[in-house]
Amino acid sequence: MAKSFYHIGFGADDLSDPRPTLAFLSGDPDRAHMIAATHFSDVVKLSEHRGLNSYVGWLPNGRRAISATSGMGAPSLSIVVNELVQVGVRTIIRIGTCGSIQEHVLPGSVVITKAALCRQGAAEDIAPTEYPASGDPFVTVALAAAAHKLHVTAHVGITASVDTFYEGQERTESANPILLRRMQGITAEYRALNVLNYEMESGTLFKMGNVYGFAAGCVCAVIAQRTASEQVVMDAKDAAVDAAIRVALEAAQDLA
Repeated sequence: MAKSFYHIGFGADDLSDPRPTLAFLSGDPDRAHMIAATHFSDVVKLSEHRGLNSYVGWLPNGRRAISATSGMGAPSLSIVVNELVQVGVRTIIRIGTCGSIQEHVLPGSVVITKAALCRQGAAEDIAPTEYPASGDPFVTVALAAAAHKLHVTAHVGITASVDTFYEGQERTESANPILLRRMQGITAEYRALNVLNYEMESGTLFKMGNVYGFAAGCVCAVIAQRTASEQVVMDAKDAAVDAAIRVALEAAQDLA
């Protein structure tokens, strides 16, 4: 009997030959669908189980790929990635959104994460704290080269990958305005360490890649400028997300 994984809703036997070894991973299920509908041909819906939408289709270069949803945060991502690797995926490019913590990293641009300052509980179950959360160098270089080719403003550097959107990113405009002492001033500390941005998945993805033996990369659309405001810059969001998608897709052409 063919095995279908409980969370992603499909198994290796649901993937006809040639079986895809590349996956684009988005937190937002609508983004995963849009990538497949807009940029793939001969798209097949694999599953929309539990809101973890996934689709398979053909890239313009003749390579098959999956566009899948990771859900929000590292625990959800860790489940999806584990099951994607079990069905044969060997390269994963995360296409996400993020908030900048540097003045020169502006909304509308993208951040290509070469390594993450990983402050995530899910990652602790995979490898020790001091284990490097680093992206695959070939995927990272391909993303940077794609941004250059497409004339997309891109920043390559270190990301703070944390578990919570509010407290963990030192947001006080929330239901909990009182931060733990260890969170107070942490953004300024990270800024001084040349960390570019906050997001919530890349650290665990990178540790999984290094432990499991697959190639992982991450490109995030900058949709907030935390040196100016905690709010998402809606006027820049769509263009930034489109740029991140185009960079990931172009990089995939070179990786083939």
